[in-house]
Amino acid sequence: MDIIEKLRGKIVVSVQAMPDEPLYKEECMYAMMASVCNGGAGALRVAGARDVKNAKSFNIPVIGLTKPNKLPDNWKEVVYITPTLTEVSELIDAGADLIAFDGTLRKRPNGCSLNDIIEKIHSANRLAMADISTLEEGIACADMGADIISTTLAGYTSESESQLETPDFELLSKLVKSIRKPIILEGRIWETCEVEKAFNLGAHCVVIGSAITRPQLITKRFVNYNK
Repeated sequence: MDIIEKLRGKIVVSVQAMPDEPLYKEECMYAMMASVCNGGAGALRVAGARDVKNAKSFNIPVIGLTKPNKLPDNWKEVVYITPTLTEVSELIDAGADLIAFDGTLRKRPNGCSLNDIIEKIHSANRLAMADISTLEEGIACADMGADIISTTLAGYTSESESQLETPDFELLSKLVKSIRKPIILEGRIWETCEVEKAFNLGAHCVVIGSAITRPQLITKRFVNYNK
């Protein structure tokens, strides 16, 4: 079955941790992947070649990306998700089925362009998933040939700064109406009703990360509940 069709109507789980977090250890990340797969995850979104290789053992689609070991202080202003062809090649070699990359219109390192990224992914017969923050970026990436558009960066760039603590349903709706490509909702999803709303608005699938795989953030929500 076509990978894009395999994703239709599914919950994709983002299993990620930063190197300074306890769960970053390889055995911990693998256990987390196994756990969410046992729960019915339709695909995995993971960071780095190590975790892509491990994710492939679960026989579901794997979305691969790269991030720096530590986010820069100006992370809202710079490209850091799969920024250059070097990182794309690493993910291809690791076996990622889909490669996620920063699809904003900001300047990329080493003179790399969005066209370069998408062409490199397609040359390896993989799918290109553009993580965007605005409607303009989504349309641009679709026009350049990205296979899937995701709201991953909505609210997390200088161009889309928002005080929203909920998913950007407005952006999702605009993307679905404007682009004839699968649209993924990702970002700030904590409730099952939000998943239902996303699918009702036309989301192809939904990516959930922190609410499932980031214990420190889940704990913090409960700790801060009455503050």
